Amino acid sequence: TPAGGAVLRLQPAERFQEMIGFGGALTESSAWVLAQLPPAQRLEVIRRYYDPTDGIGYTLARTHLNSCDFSLHMWALDETPGDYDLHDFTLAPMRRWLMPLLQDARRAAGGDTRFKLLVSPWSPPSWMKTNNRMDDGGALRGEYAPVWADYFVRFAEAMQREENFPIWAFSVQNEPEAHQTWESCLYTPAQERDFIKHHLGPALARAGLADRIKLIGWDHNRDRIEARAAAVLGDPESAKYLWGLGVHWYVSDDFAASARVHRKWPDKPIIFTEGCCEGGTNIGAWAHGEQYATQMIGDFSHWVAGFIDWNIVLDQRGGPNHVGNFCDAPVIVDLRTKEVRYTPAFHYIAHFSRYVLPGAHRIASTGGPAGLPAIAFANPDGSLVTIIVNPTDTPAQFTLAVGQEKLGCAIPAHAIQTYLHPAP
Repeated sequence: TPAGGAVLRLQPAERFQEMIGFGGALTESSAWVLAQLPPAQRLEVIRRYYDPTDGIGYTLARTHLNSCDFSLHMWALDETPGDYDLHDFTLAPMRRWLMPLLQDARRAAGGDTRFKLLVSPWSPPSWMKTNNRMDDGGALRGEYAPVWADYFVRFAEAMQREENFPIWAFSVQNEPEAHQTWESCLYTPAQERDFIKHHLGPALARAGLADRIKLIGWDHNRDRIEARAAAVLGDPESAKYLWGLGVHWYVSDDFAASARVHRKWPDKPIIFTEGCCEGGTNIGAWAHGEQYATQMIGDFSHWVAGFIDWNIVLDQRGGPNHVGNFCDAPVIVDLRTKEVRYTPAFHYIAHFSRYVLPGAHRIASTGGPAGLPAIAFANPDGSLVTIIVNPTDTPAQFTLAVGQEKLGCAIPAHAIQTYLHPAP
């Protein structure tokens, strides 16, 4: 093809972060929606996400410790007030809907060599909190900090013992600065730091889990990641327990915040742990797919090393959600007709997750058409992957160059393309 337009040049020798993988949230709502489908159709959706050959290659997942807004109702794994020794702790609330989805996704991905589960709490049980309820903000009561830390340990041990299911990582708290009408719990930077260094970190270490289970701080929006990093990574006593930080895409598009944190703490990975198109409006819109791709390129260009979407599947309203906080998802099931719709977001994400393999490194790329986000990776086998997005109303031409090789390319308006360059 004759080359034309701006040159997008790859420089494979210049490498940046190693990519951990891609995935989505396995919430109780997603599990319930999938359970409304015939068994074969349900498994097909899970495989289209997690199967490395027939699917889009997801290897990561996130689920909730206790309930979240995308649960059918509020629940905790120990509802007994004052149960300091967690005598009544049980996985029972997860068994009907959540556990089958967790197990089937893990199987579809190819087992524990590939599948990695991040577990995030939205709230401790109501009896551990200053407002005596799981929703409406509130904070962890000081006298229950050791019990709440033990709760994480108890969960990991129960999952291993009863389900033969290893936990890859915990985050300390989902969105610790968000006072929500649903399950939430507030931590100042100092409170999160102190809970990690005095309670959660030591509890995991005492149980022999600190080397096996990663601990992720922040797990909230990128606009405040620097202030949180200064507290939890700036203190060696909390930093020693933290593997890295999690970031969400709401509020801010200051992608460079992650790079600024990386410059100060280059040994602490940052992964994207949640994002969605909120409000339950324009379900399945093309623009939502574009939003995923531009956000992913923005983050990966600034050292973010993995991606976990929010709910993998929702119903036609963007639920169920027990407080009506509806959202879009890449796969939508119309519960009235049992139609499964793979939206543009699913296919946009697939351009990354299917081709950028775990262990790939982001590589340097320069130039390219103005206003068209692009990014490139080198897979472990040496093959190169280039992804370019055209969010504009105008088609563009460009030349993709690797060393002396050049390829003339044309991308339509509102399109995404992935170019594969075989290993040398």
